[in-house]
This record gives sequence, C-alpha cells and structure tokens, in this order.
Amino acid sequence: MALLILLGMPLAGALLLGLLGERRWAPELNVLASAGTFAASGWLTWRVISDGPMLVWNQQFFMDPFNVFLVALTALVGFTTALFSRPYMRIEEHHGRVNRRRLRLYHSMYQLFMFSMLLALTTNNMGILWVAMEGATLATVLLVSLYRTPASIEAAWKYFILCGVGISQALFGTILLYFAASKLLGSEGSSALLWTHLDQIRGQLDPTVLSIAFVFLLVGYGTKVGLAPLHNWLPDAHAEGPTPVSAMLSGLLLNVALYAVVRCKVLVEGSVHSSLAGNLMMGFGLLSVLLAAFLLWRQKDIKRLFAYSSIEHMGIATFAFGMGGPVANFAALLHMTVHSLTKSSIFFTVGHAAQNAGTQTMDKIRGLVTISPTVGWGLMLGTLAILGMPPFGVFASEFLILITAMHEHPWTTPILLLGLGVAFGAIFSRVQAMVFGETNLQRLPHPPVLLPVFAHLALVLMLGLYIPPHLAAWYREAARLIG
Repeated sequence: MALLILLGMPLAGALLLGLLGERRWAPELNVLASAGTFAASGWLTWRVISDGPMLVWNQQFFMDPFNVFLVALTALVGFTTALFSRPYMRIEEHHGRVNRRRLRLYHSMYQLFMFSMLLALTTNNMGILWVAMEGATLATVLLVSLYRTPASIEAAWKYFILCGVGISQALFGTILLYFAASKLLGSEGSSALLWTHLDQIRGQLDPTVLSIAFVFLLVGYGTKVGLAPLHNWLPDAHAEGPTPVSAMLSGLLLNVALYAVVRCKVLVEGSVHSSLAGNLMMGFGLLSVLLAAFLLWRQKDIKRLFAYSSIEHMGIATFAFGMGGPVANFAALLHMTVHSLTKSSIFFTVGHAAQNAGTQTMDKIRGLVTISPTVGWGLMLGTLAILGMPPFGVFASEFLILITAMHEHPWTTPILLLGLGVAFGAIFSRVQAMVFGETNLQRLPHPPVLLPVFAHLALVLMLGLYIPPHLAAWYREAARLIG
C-alpha cells in the first residue's frame, strides 16, 4: 500500500495538473501531491526498517535500506522544492516569463519527473529502471525549455541529444546483462532482468560479458550523473531552466543516476572478482573533480557556477563508491545526502537573488545582505557548507573520503585536495562579493520563501555534528549491502 501511494500520488498529480494546471490553485495542488509523496516515503521507510527488504508486485519492485534511503531523500527535496516553486513561479508569471499554459506544463511535468525518479529507485527490473531514466529525461527536457527562449530551447535540445546518446549506451549494457543472465536462468529468462535474481547468480555470470556491459552502463548512466567528459549538458540545463528545476536536477536526478551505476557495480564486482568497476568509477570521479574545479573559474553565470560544483561533488561520490568498503560507501551515502540538501538550498537563494536583479550574471548581483539579509546569509551559509567547511555535513563526508583514500589509494589524495582547493577559491571569491559587495538594487519587493533553505541547512549542520544512531545504522546497513 505504501509503495502504491508513493508511485500513485505523483502520477495522479501529473494527470490532474495536466488537466487543471491553469487554475490559480494549481501550485497548491502541486505542493499537496508532493506532501503526500513525502508522507508515503516515510511510511515505506518505516516498513523497510522494521520488516527488512521487501519484494512486491510479482518481484517487480524491491526496497532495501539503500534505495529506500534515496526514496526518502528524493521525496523530501521534492516536497521542499514544491514549496519554494509555489511563489517563485507566480513571480515568474508576473514578470511575463511564463503564462498559464506553461505553468500547467511545469506543474504536470514536475510531478511526472518525481514519478519517474521514484519508479527508477524502487523497481527491481533493470529494464524498467532504464525506461524510468528515459522518462525522467523527457520530463526534464520540457522543464528546461519552459521559458521558450533561444538559449533555453538550445539547452533542452543539447540535454536531450547528449542524454539520449548516453541512455542508448545504457540500453546496450542492459541487453548484455540480460544476455549473460538468460543463459543461466533458463526457463526464468523472462525475469532475467530482475536485480535480485541477477544478484543471486552474479558469481556465475560471464565475467567478460559483464565487464563490457559495465562499461556501457557506466558511460550511459554516467552521462546522467554528469561525470566528465560526459557533462556538457548539465551547466546549460541548469542555467536556462527554472530555478526549481535546477534544484531538482542537482539535488535528485544526479543521485538517481548514480544509484543505477552503483547497482550495476555490485553485479559486476561479484562476477568479475576484480577491481575493474571500482577503478573505472574512481577514474571518472577524479576526472570530474579536477575538470569541474578548474572550469569553475571561467563561469560568469551563478547557476552555471553551481552546476559545475554539482559535477565536482558527484565526482567525489563516484570516486568514493569506486573505492568501496564500509567507510567509503558510508561516506558516499552521506555525501549524496548532504549535497542534495545543500545544493537545493543554494539554488533556492540564487533564484531569489537572480529574480530581483533581473540577471544571473554574478558581476551584476551585489550586496545581497543589504537587499535581503536572509537571502544573503542563506547563500553564504550554503556556500560554506558546499565548500566543506566544518561543522557542516559536507566536511564530515569529504573528511571520511579523504582519510580512506590516504589509507587505500595514497596517490589519489593530492588530486582530490587540489580539486577541492581550486573549487574553494573559485566559488568563495565570487559568492562573498555577491553577498557583501556594494549595490544600488532595491530591497526585495516580496518576502522570500526561505523556510526550505534553512530547514535543509539545519539538517546539513546536524549531520556534520551528530548523526542520530538510527540514521547511522541505516547508512551502515546500506553501505554493507553495496559491498
């Protein structure tokens, strides 16, 4: 029942908002559907924690501590982003950037995007996982192009083409998985794409086929993660789409794509009995950290700046999952959590700042603490958190990843430290001028919606100072399942 509500709520919300999205109360309906999804995720999480992993609906759906943790995180950020987007999109309508018809498209695609991500996280079928990722791509293409400007349409096409090519690689990798499993499962060949079945026989799967499959799966889903050099769509999509969409892309979609990669890694490592999958993930992760860190210095658009920051942080998480082991996996899961919460809160503040200034160019946004102290301090605290300053949770996760790297792969430590140092200088130098510089702009004409910002930052601060025992046990169990 909990899973039915979890998936049914956003799907029903998408259908209703597709029909009624032009009504004045459509944003409230979007918030209500997101709240129902969040409540269902809490119910499902409690069931998994109390009863253990669950297989339902003819084994087509599977929940364990790894994916139900991401379900809860996705539903939480989806709910808070819906709260933020309610007044934000009305201001965009007031400024003439969108009309009622486009708001109907926005709200319906928002819920369809949520449904696609939750379907990808909960399905046990690797084929349905691929379909759900493609569905998320199509929904976000329409969201990125919402403003219908030449730049937004170009960004949407770029996103569609690059991620379409990437997802086709993932499809070929999925076909190879089926090819390897169907030989062993025989009459059960129709269920050869069920992850739980694959996990049971992973030691018997052809290692050569699995190695080739993982390369395609990593490239395919890695494109959606934003790993370098497959990242080119991500900065454009963030810069040209509505700010709530940027928060969802950075805070949620990248996590879901990385989840798909990690599920595939578990299968390949059990078959190949080598570090091939881990080494590939470490290599892509380090490349993403370095490339994103240096490209940060070239950015002039505030949303592009934090888009490259997302590439850097997903590189860090990918690197940690590549190292494997209980500490690195624990740190990677923690990093995914705090990055989602922090980056979405940053985009919320950036959205208010850019709306008031009428531009996303950083040189033209100054004195945010004068214009709106809550926006200015929210952006500064979020920036300090994402840069890994103690006592925020990003510091804790990065510290665990660094000490694990020092112990197991010492040669990677200078590379990580270089990337983190370069990124710190690039982001902090820009943001401190935006927050504390002199400005002639007027104060915000409307009270900003900053409850989601400070709620997220409070959680990130808590995770840096104290992880509740039940949550820590949850992380440890998920890290153990990943292996």
